Amino acid sequence: MKPLSSILFILFSIISFSQTKVKDTITRRANIGFIQNGNAVTYKPETPPLIPIAGAPKPSYSYLWELGDGHYSKEAEPKHVYKNKGTYTTRLAVTNNYDNGKPPATRPKKVAVNDITDTNYKDIASIADQNGFAIIKNCDPIPEQEMVVVVGYQNLENYVSGGKLYLFYNEKQFKNNNFELVDFRTYANEREVKENTIASVDDLDDSKNYLACAENIQNLKKYRNTTSEEDLDASLLDANKTYNNVSVLEFDDQNPGETHNVFYTFKTTPEMIKDTSATVTMRGIFVPNRSYKNHKIKNLEMEIVTSHDPNKMGSNGSFMNYRLVRFKRVNFKTRFQNNGEGPARMIRLETDIPDMFDKKTFQIEDMYPKCPICPKDEVPTVSCLDTIIKQKQIFFTFKNIYLPGSEQKNVHEKDSTKGFVKYSMKFAEDFHKVKTRSRTAIIFDKNEPIITNYATTRFLPGISVGAKAGYNLYPDLEKSTSYFVGATISPFKSYRFYWQAEWLNALNKYDNAINVVDQINTNANGVRQLVRTTTTAENKNVNWEVPVLIRYNINNYIGIGAGIQANINVSEEQNQNIKIETYEGDKENFLISTTTTSNTVKNSFADFKTGLLFDLTAGFARIGPSFGARYVINFEQGFNYFQLYGIWKF
Repeated sequence: MKPLSSILFILFSIISFSQTKVKDTITRRANIGFIQNGNAVTYKPETPPLIPIAGAPKPSYSYLWELGDGHYSKEAEPKHVYKNKGTYTTRLAVTNNYDNGKPPATRPKKVAVNDITDTNYKDIASIADQNGFAIIKNCDPIPEQEMVVVVGYQNLENYVSGGKLYLFYNEKQFKNNNFELVDFRTYANEREVKENTIASVDDLDDSKNYLACAENIQNLKKYRNTTSEEDLDASLLDANKTYNNVSVLEFDDQNPGETHNVFYTFKTTPEMIKDTSATVTMRGIFVPNRSYKNHKIKNLEMEIVTSHDPNKMGSNGSFMNYRLVRFKRVNFKTRFQNNGEGPARMIRLETDIPDMFDKKTFQIEDMYPKCPICPKDEVPTVSCLDTIIKQKQIFFTFKNIYLPGSEQKNVHEKDSTKGFVKYSMKFAEDFHKVKTRSRTAIIFDKNEPIITNYATTRFLPGISVGAKAGYNLYPDLEKSTSYFVGATISPFKSYRFYWQAEWLNALNKYDNAINVVDQINTNANGVRQLVRTTTTAENKNVNWEVPVLIRYNINNYIGIGAGIQANINVSEEQNQNIKIETYEGDKENFLISTTTTSNTVKNSFADFKTGLLFDLTAGFARIGPSFGARYVINFEQGFNYFQLYGIWKF
């Protein structure tokens, strides 16, 4: 018996294990390898095999090396010469492009420099061509993955200075935070500052904070990304209105021409909007000298992606307010990368254009490679961008250019193989509140097209409040009159289906049916008498109607709906009259006497009814005035009614 029990236990365990899904806990890892010769170190990553995506270009890795002394590199195998002796912690962020797996995780590596054998070191690269302020990222954000942001700043003055560095993140336009700041690393003795308000500035006296409030800001300038600004209070206030979080660093003793880098590690949150075309931003503000309010501003734009594909399309029109977009320009951006073994001389982008946009308002905002627009009716002999607008597409063609391939020999900087076109359009005259999708076919020379993700535009629901008034007609009630006023709430100018809730206050008046009861009595003298009792009642009440319905706009002028409704009498009053007539004999032969009595009954919240409703409107169905008719079927007999009304939605 004991061996049999053991066999059954083993079989049961095998069956249970076979039916249980085992979670894959294996993490892909990349290791930091290096060859050291004194203070000269050549790094080499050890990466796991790539997992190709069917139909996609050849997968590849891209790299961001943080070399432990404030320098960084995007080369696959960088060589770095350290200036001073010491122990340096090197970090590596690996991004997998066109790969089906997660980015490989890495661990920091310590490198000890004990001898200075090579004096051919280089200072951190100048960013004067970017106005002394730059923000880069190692990849676009994917929900629940880490990314690295590098903020570089340079002293372009001719004196030693100390200033501040702000990095704002998590835009308030999104319901949830998109980023969590995991860590930041500094290499020039920058120190974190906790300010009472992020909209403050330290003046000459560091003990004072000057709050940027509405009273001391005369003109809040529109944000500009490439020029120096002078109104720091306004810039901080604008950033405070736009973002939820900020990291503030303070630095001292930055020499003229000196460049410093700060490295931030962010983890994208699970709540990040999983929209593969939505554009999110971070904003940096660099104050070169905290004794003055001159500063520089940079925005870092990022498209939320589901995989790290260099060829993609995005839009800043993911969450738009429909009331305010008529004159708004919506930006679209198509990015591309030449993954070939040689340079591309022509790149063609065939981009879908949704019907709701006015192609006459099309304009190019920016591009790379930088080149002029091709002249019309001429064969171009120099580099230029040709644009052809068709009914449903726009064709962008880079002609006579040179864009290196990422697999090309002697190409070490992956960014040099990338390009983009950024353009904008306004909405057409008559556009509806609908989601749009568009994508781009990217063709390098005569190769097969690469199809990007869909870039979407969508609108926030918005709120529309309406005023409603009309008349209720009760066919089964005697002498009924019913007038009402009320309000409605619904999404603003919905295209087809939408929910609508209402509150109506109705004043009702009706009579009960006349009730006549005849009774034959015999009096003390043995005479038969007819006693007739007639009862009448007049009802008055204040009735609240609370309908909830789903509506459908057939077009701009006709809409239908159906839903449920609750009716409750907030207050009601019944005036009852009883008339008693006595006749001699069995019939109305001779009236002997008449008596009349009256009484009034008042109640509050005494009657609750529910029912179904069916609705039709004609006029301006989406916004503005319209007229409607509704039939309400109450589950209480005798209270079905028609409703005729006018409504104006705002």
